[in-house]
Amino acid sequence: MPFTPLVPPGAGKPLAPYSPGVTADGVVYVSGTLCLDAKNDALYPDDAAAQTRHILEAIKAVIETAGGSMADVVFNHIFLTDWKHYAPMNAVYAEYFPGEKPARYCIQCGLVKPGAVVEIASIAHLPR
Repeated sequence: MPFTPLVPPGAGKPLAPYSPGVTADGVVYVSGTLCLDAKNDALYPDDAAAQTRHILEAIKAVIETAGGSMADVVFNHIFLTDWKHYAPMNAVYAEYFPGEKPARYCIQCGLVKPGAVVEIASIAHLPR
């Protein structure tokens, strides 16, 4: 197998046929992550800050399952349903990346779950 699936303890069942993350050749790829409860319903509707914190904690859990940390993140893909969520997302995001900042992009788009206003996917390089 060219990659190893990563499922943190307590992770909910994905919405579709995918893993929360995978590792391949020292790189962790974290799937697009939404702020969902155990029933896959959106938590904190329209609260971009609370959703971002929940999402980044979930991403952190995937990366830690692979033996890494948030300091290993090199790229983030950020999706927002509305630009009004940009500032609150950024405020929380900055807490999780206080040192060197990973590369990223941010786009406005529709998301798969009603009430979800933020989605983030990440790539991390594990230390050798």
